[in-house]
Amino acid sequence: MSLSNKRILTVACTGAWPRKERFPDVPVTPREQADEIIACHAAGASIAHIHVRDDDQNASMDIVKFRETVNYIRQAQCDIVINLTTSGGLGLEDEVRMLPFQELRPEIATFDAGTMNWAHSTVFENTPTFLGKLAKEMPLVNVTPEVEIFDIGMIHNVVFYRKSIEKDNAKARESGEAERHNPFIRPHFQFVLGAPGGSPADVHILLQMLDEVRRYWGDNFTWGGLGIGSGHLPIINACIALGGHIRVGMEDNVYYRRGQLAKSNVEFVERTKRMLQCNDLDIATPDEARQILNLNKANFPSWK
Repeated sequence: MSLSNKRILTVACTGAWPRKERFPDVPVTPREQADEIIACHAAGASIAHIHVRDDDQNASMDIVKFRETVNYIRQAQCDIVINLTTSGGLGLEDEVRMLPFQELRPEIATFDAGTMNWAHSTVFENTPTFLGKLAKEMPLVNVTPEVEIFDIGMIHNVVFYRKSIEKDNAKARESGEAERHNPFIRPHFQFVLGAPGGSPADVHILLQMLDEVRRYWGDNFTWGGLGIGSGHLPIINACIALGGHIRVGMEDNVYYRRGQLAKSNVEFVERTKRMLQCNDLDIATPDEARQILNLNKANFPSWK
C-alpha cells in the first residue's frame, strides 16, 4: 500500500495555557480531553498529543491525570496514536517529567531539543542532562521521540546526541557489549514555529530548518510542522506544499478564524481534512501513521 498521498495529522487539544475563563471550550479535565480526542479520532486525526492540567487548570506532569486521560482513551478502544509531553510544567525534576512515558508506554513522547526563554519571562528548560536521560530512557520502553525544534540551533543538539550514541555503540562493539538503540538515526522532527522566544512562524524559517536537517540526515527523517497563533494556517499550507505532516489544536491556536474562537478541536481536524483533499491528499489513519513513523509494535494498543 502506497502512503505517498497520506499526511499524519496530530491534534494537540489542550496544551499548557488556554484557560476556561477566557476559552470555555478548551478541554482541561481527563474526561474532557479523552472525549475530545476520541471525537477528533472519529473525524480523522492520526495522533493525539497530550498535556494535562491540575485541578486549578495549571500545567502539570501529574501521573494520575495522565493515567486517567490515557486510560479513558484506551478503554474506549480508540486506536489513535498517543503522544505524551515531557514538558508539562516548569521547574520540575527530570524523573517527574519522564514518569508518564515510562509508566504508560505511549508510542511517542516529546523530546524538546533545547532550552529557551519563553515569553521573555520564564525559562523553558531542557538541560543536556535531561535530554541525555530521554535519549537513553525512551528506547528502553519502546517510545519514539518526537524531536521538537523551536529554533535552528536545536537541530545541532540532536546531531550531538546521535553522534554520542554512535560513539558509545562503536565502543560497545569493540568490547562485545550490547549496543543501544539510537533513535536519532531516522528521527521524526516537529518544527514548532511562533513560540515566544523561538523562531517566528515564517515559511522561509521552515525552509531553513529543513535544509539544515537535510545537511545531516539527507532524506532519512520524517517531519511535521505547526504555527502558533496567527501562524497556524500559513504553516499548515507550507507543510502541505512541502510534503510535511501537520499539527493542529487549541494548544497552538484557539481561533478558528480571525476574531472567531474555535468551538472544538474537531473543527481544526475537519478543516485540515478539507485542505488536504483539495490537494489530492488524505489524512493517514493511526495504523498508517505507525507505518510512516516506524513505531515500535510493542506499544500498540493491547486490544488490537
